[in-house]
Amino acid sequence: MDEREVCQVKKGTLKQILLITDGCSNKGEDPAVTAALAKQQGITVNVIGILDDDQTEQPEGLQEVEDIALSGGGISQIVYKQSLSQTVQTVTKQAMTQTLQGFVNQELKQILGPDQSLEEIEPEKRGEIMEVVEDMGETCDLEVLVLTDTSASMHDKLPTVKEALIDLSISLNARIGRNRFCIYNFPAKRKDIEKVSDWSPKLDSISTIFPKLTSGGITPTGPAIKEAMYQFGKKGLFRNLRDEDEPGVEEAGY
Repeated sequence: MDEREVCQVKKGTLKQILLITDGCSNKGEDPAVTAALAKQQGITVNVIGILDDDQTEQPEGLQEVEDIALSGGGISQIVYKQSLSQTVQTVTKQAMTQTLQGFVNQELKQILGPDQSLEEIEPEKRGEIMEVVEDMGETCDLEVLVLTDTSASMHDKLPTVKEALIDLSISLNARIGRNRFCIYNFPAKRKDIEKVSDWSPKLDSISTIFPKLTSGGITPTGPAIKEAMYQFGKKGLFRNLRDEDEPGVEEAGY
């Protein structure tokens, strides 16, 4: 498989849910189960668990962070508040690369047979393919739904989350591909999630609309992930990808 064969792949849209939380869920479905459902729909679930800067031990509930990401095919990271901004960018980009590598591995199996994987290709060829993966990461369309835990224990972390998301928008908008972001928080007063910011190419406006108040002590992470899945189908973006007859990367879960 050479660079030309990889480049023949029709450009698709990478879809991510970025869950930012500080602890375990306590209401509704198991979030790892709903994350697995999202993965089946071609949506990667990445999770960042936030610790207080003076916290010396990781709370037991943050094991859930790893479980959700594992089920959702994404990246998980535990981070102190002061390091959140860089971590949000890193996790998002690592998840893009991981998803693209998985897709290239699928293509390799079709071209070279089921016994061949990216890791088994000779180093020089593997390096060429990874360059193509990096290029695809720069040029593919990206949709990120940010799902922010605004339960009571997150109250003092929200200003840091806001700044981290602004930095993420600035960083990713240096890419060639189109970006779309939206932000939802949970819990909401009468439903599982609440829209903070609708789909947009940038997150600059969140400085004025990001939630300043929390909704209480409950953390319905599972229902929130499940509801977040459906927001990708409601926005009406990139309809040309779905309208074409050719099977696209998006249909393959890319």
